[in-house]
Amino acid sequence: MRFPVPGSWFRVRVQVRFWVLCSVFVGSLFGAFALRAHAQQPRTTKDAVYSAAQAKRGEAVYKDKCVACHGAKLEGDFGPPLTGEAFLGIWGGLSLSELVDKIHNTMPADAPGTLTRPQVLDVVTYILQANQAPAGAADLAEAALKQIALDLMQAGPDSMRRGPSGSATTAASTTSFPPTGTVNQVMRGILFPSSNVLFDVQTQDPGAQAKGGGAHPEAAATTARYGNVYEPWQIVDAAAISIAEIGPILMTPGRRCENGKPAPVDRADWQQYVQGLVEAGRAAYKASQTRDQATVSDVTNVISDACANCHRVYRDVPTNAQRCTP
Repeated sequence: MRFPVPGSWFRVRVQVRFWVLCSVFVGSLFGAFALRAHAQQPRTTKDAVYSAAQAKRGEAVYKDKCVACHGAKLEGDFGPPLTGEAFLGIWGGLSLSELVDKIHNTMPADAPGTLTRPQVLDVVTYILQANQAPAGAADLAEAALKQIALDLMQAGPDSMRRGPSGSATTAASTTSFPPTGTVNQVMRGILFPSSNVLFDVQTQDPGAQAKGGGAHPEAAATTARYGNVYEPWQIVDAAAISIAEIGPILMTPGRRCENGKPAPVDRADWQQYVQGLVEAGRAAYKASQTRDQATVSDVTNVISDACANCHRVYRDVPTNAQRCTP
């Protein structure tokens, strides 16, 4: 009869136990990773991401705080509609976190920031319900907002068809408008004042102005001038939108520069610079929706760069006669 070498049986047992424990640990680790990866997989509002009870709570908040501007059926009145193509044209394809942030930071229009975060989530689920998004068993949770895209395709015979990005295709307009001003006049009338409204945010907080903090004297030509007409953050919104909408104006065929030369609308680099300016305006508007001075201040660098890219080629030349000539 053979006996194991003293201590060898103990070593084998320890090794077996060690490998079992490692296997259990690795399996648990991979399981945790799998669960986390699954939890972070993107979803859409078609995936029943809210409960009917939550939407019911949201309806009560909506009727109390939102109906005066957006209508009893969310059809829009003083404010924009929150259903159908007009709504999807703006929010289709974006994450629910962006919609929640927009409402939380800027609504109600007469008392922005007064709704609690849970109230806003409830209102958003009521908006989803009104757009025929299916309800599920669980409430919409804050932690899931960034992983859920707003996808509410409503395609009918007279409606625009939208893809995941929310882009729309419609028949091209046959109406045309000949240019009136030169490129320089457009810059002075639209881009110069609008960009300076945004640059003012670097040194003054529109939120502080709204609370009676006053404006800096050097801002007299921009936000402060209209402070008794519009809420200061609305002025910043409008300035960003003006830049975002400048594309068709700068691309109008027949527009000329101040020296009489035609604007180079057919050149690829001009088109690239205009596109960059439009995207900068959109970024500024998105930043403005946060109602945060630092966020808007950061994006003014994007505005400045977009302007400088074009100026280096088409404006910053030795003589005015050489402008609009690359």
